[in-house]
Amino acid sequence: MGLVMKKYVHDDCLLGIWEITEDYLSLYGMLELTSEENDTLNSFKSFNRKLEWLSVRVLLLEMAGPGIKIFYNSNKKPFLTDRDYHISISHSRRLTSIMVSRKHRVGLDLEHVSNNISTLAGKFLTAAEEQAVDPECRKYHVYIYWCAKEALYKICDKQNINFREDIIIDPFIPAREGSITGKVHTDAIKEDFLLRYFKYHDYAIVWCYK
Repeated sequence: MGLVMKKYVHDDCLLGIWEITEDYLSLYGMLELTSEENDTLNSFKSFNRKLEWLSVRVLLLEMAGPGIKIFYNSNKKPFLTDRDYHISISHSRRLTSIMVSRKHRVGLDLEHVSNNISTLAGKFLTAAEEQAVDPECRKYHVYIYWCAKEALYKICDKQNINFREDIIIDPFIPAREGSITGKVHTDAIKEDFLLRYFKYHDYAIVWCYK
């Protein structure tokens, strides 16, 4: 399938989605990896992890062109060698997604809506958030909460943030696509955010910018 979405969702925020249907050699052949990148690729024991890693770089090539590489800081937050870009990356099952922007910090998360995440909800939802969950579509609703908190965690650089206590999502009625509001409040961070979400097949996708 390859590239299934590449569009500007706001201003200069470019969102791309890649569906992994290619085999390892096909993905590998789309890239010109450095020796260091090859070493990183070969260090992964999981074959699925190798496919994810390759798909991220193939998608970035489609979105930003050749010559731009990904590296990570000590918190495993991704950056690009072209420092003019902000980037956020997410993958789940067969989908890989990237958001890039020159003007804005960005946060992105996608999850395959499959396993019953409700059993873990108490670890990342506040009592008020749990009470706001629609019982008629509980699993999807909880996944949007999770993706929203992940997106905010990423946009705030993954630094000393407790999902349940420090990231709060305001009540919302789940739909196929929509907007929600949330905030990240810690000793070091006091920020409010507008997030967008949508459903793509069996995946929940949430993104934000600042």
